[in-house]
This record gives sequence, C-alpha cells and structure tokens, in this order.
Amino acid sequence: MDRLFTIGTLARRVGVNIQTIRYYERRGLLQPSKRVRAGITGIGYRMYDEDAVRRLKFILHAKELGFTLKETEGLLDLKVDKTARCGDIKKKAEEKLMEIDKKIQGLEGIQRILKDLVNLCKSKQSTDRCPILKAIDEKEG
Repeated sequence: MDRLFTIGTLARRVGVNIQTIRYYERRGLLQPSKRVRAGITGIGYRMYDEDAVRRLKFILHAKELGFTLKETEGLLDLKVDKTARCGDIKKKAEEKLMEIDKKIQGLEGIQRILKDLVNLCKSKQSTDRCPILKAIDEKEG
C-alpha cells in the first residue's frame, strides 16, 4: 500500500503552503487520493499519495517555465491522453516560447527607454524638470 500524506505533510514535502494545494484542488488540478474520517467528530482529512506529490511538482515546474494554470491543465490532460503524442506537447512549448519572445522584446524596449531617461536625468535637478517624471506624465494611451 502506498504511503499517504496529510495536506500539511504534502505542502512541506513540496515546499508550498496548504492554501496553494487547496487552490489547485478547487481548480481541478489536484485531488486527494482519499479522505479519512478520524475521531469521534468524524472530521475528514485529505490524504495524498506519491502520485499527488509528482503531480504537484509537475504543476510547480510548469509554472516555473511560464505556463499558466490553464495551460498546465492542458499539459496534464495530454500527459494522460493515450492518443496524445510528444508533438502535441512540443506545439504547446513552441507557443509558450513565442509568447516569451514577445515579452522579452517588450521588456527590452522598456529597458532602452528607461536607460535613455536615466541618462537624461540630472540628480541635482528639481523634480518639476525631471525627464523621467515628464516622460511618465506625458505618456498617452
């Protein structure tokens, strides 16, 4: 029989807080392996197995790579789909790469503008003549 973990143990093992696990449960990304009733009160405890640990780590790694939770859900669906192929995953990764490239280009543009503004700034100048504040103030749209 697989070893079962409480939600607190799972959270500590993977390095997240309990609320994160509950959120992923609400989103349908993670489910307890079983629920156990304990004591006279019959309070239910969520119990997780090693598959839940692996699934939670997968979710966290996908997040580190920039995948949204919705995209991660799609990856998880493809992972268990017997008809899915590596090419399906590759397509998702290529789409993410294109999105990241666009973000990088946008950030590089912002970086150039900020560098130019910083170079124009004279530290002793009053704030009413500050080129950085003027550029922010004059930006339309």
